[in-house]
Amino acid sequence: MKHTDSDFSLQEVPQSQRNGFWKMLVVMLGFTFFSASMLAGGELGNGLTLMELIGVILASNLILGLFTASLAYIAARTGLSTHLLARYAFGEKGSYLPSFLLAATQVGWFGVGVAMFAIPVHTATGIDTYLLIFISGLLMTVTAFFGMKALAVLSFVAVPAITVLGSTSMFQAAETAGGLEGLMDYQPVETLGLAAALTICIGSFISGGTLTPDFARFAKTKRSAVATTMIAFFIGNSLMFLFGAVGVIATGQSDISEVMFVQGLILPAIFVLGLNIWTTNDNALYASGLGFSNITKIDKKKIVIFNGIVGTIFAMWLHNNFVDFLNVLGAALPPIGAIILADYFSVRRRNYPKLNEMRFKAVNWVALYAWAGGVAVSQWVPGIPPVNGVLGAAVIYVVLSKLTAEAKEIEETPELKKVG
Repeated sequence: MKHTDSDFSLQEVPQSQRNGFWKMLVVMLGFTFFSASMLAGGELGNGLTLMELIGVILASNLILGLFTASLAYIAARTGLSTHLLARYAFGEKGSYLPSFLLAATQVGWFGVGVAMFAIPVHTATGIDTYLLIFISGLLMTVTAFFGMKALAVLSFVAVPAITVLGSTSMFQAAETAGGLEGLMDYQPVETLGLAAALTICIGSFISGGTLTPDFARFAKTKRSAVATTMIAFFIGNSLMFLFGAVGVIATGQSDISEVMFVQGLILPAIFVLGLNIWTTNDNALYASGLGFSNITKIDKKKIVIFNGIVGTIFAMWLHNNFVDFLNVLGAALPPIGAIILADYFSVRRRNYPKLNEMRFKAVNWVALYAWAGGVAVSQWVPGIPPVNGVLGAAVIYVVLSKLTAEAKEIEETPELKKVG
C-alpha cells in the first residue's frame, strides 16, 4: 500500500487538501503567538511612551505583514513550502543551504522553548525541571508529528485561551499602573530611538516569517492566504507586543505568564505559558522537518521525531549557551525570503512551472551571492538591519540575474560569435 505524505513535504499541496479562511486564520494566529515578541514588547515598553509604542507596533507589523503576506501569496498560488520554493531561486542543491539554515535554527529554538516552559514552571511549582522538559518536549513532538491537522486543532484551543486569559491579566496589570491614564502618562527612564525600536520589533519575527509558506500553502485561495497572514500580524503579533510592553510597565515582567505568576494566577499562567510555547514550538518543529526533508528526502514525520528528541535532550544547553548564536543566525534568514520574492515577482514574473515539470539548476550562484550580500548589508549598512537585509538581497539578486541573463544572451548570439 502506497504511503501518502499528508504534509506534502516534497510536492504541491493539492487543492482538495486546502483549508478555508477560519482554519487558516487560527493557524496563522498561532504562528504569530510568539514568546520572543513579548520580550521585544518588553524592550519597547522600557524605552517608549504608550503612543510611540502603538505607532512602532503598527508600522512594524505593516512591514512584517507585507513581507509575510507576499510569501503567503506565492505559497497559496503554487502550493509549495519555503524549501521547495527555494529550489526555483537557489537551484535544487543550492536550496540545501537555506533549508539547513532555516531548519537548524528552528530545532534550536524548539529546544530553547522547551526550557523556557520548564524553568518558570519549576520555579512556581517545584516540579523537577528535567521531568518538565521531558514531558513537554514529548507532547510538542507528538503534535508536530501529526502535521498541519494537529497544528490547526492546537491553534483552535490555544488562540482563544491565550487571547482571553492574557488580555485579562494585561488589563489587571494596567490597573495597577493607573489604568489607561497611568499608561498614557508613563515616561520611560531611558528613551529608545525610532530605528532601534523598529529593529527590535521587526527583527523579533522576520526570521520566523520567512517560513510563512510552510503554512500558507494550505490556504484554498490566494486572497485567503494574504488576508489571514495580514490579520494574524496586526492582531496576534500586536497583542504579543502589548502583553510584553504593558507587563514591563506595570510589573517589570515582559512575559505575560510571568506577569500572571506575579498576580498569583499560577494555574492560568502555566496554561498560557504552555499553550504559547506549544504553538511556537510545533510550528518550529514542523518547519524544521520540511527543511531537512528537502535535503535528505527522508519522510518529514521521521525527521520531526528525530529533531524533537535532539531539541528536548539539549534544551537546557541550548537555553544557556545557544540563544545569542541563534539570534546571530537569525540575521541570515530574512534574505532567503527576499530572494524568493524577487525571483518570483521580478525575475520570473509570477511564472513558476509545476514542480514536477521544472528542470532545476544544481546551484544558482546568483542567489547565493545575493544572500551573502543581503547578510552583509544587514550587518554593515546603517538603518534597520532586517529591512536592509531584505532589500539588499532582493536588489542584488535582481541586478545580478539581469546581468547574467544579458551575458548569456550575448554568448548565445550567433552573429556576435562570428564577429569574435
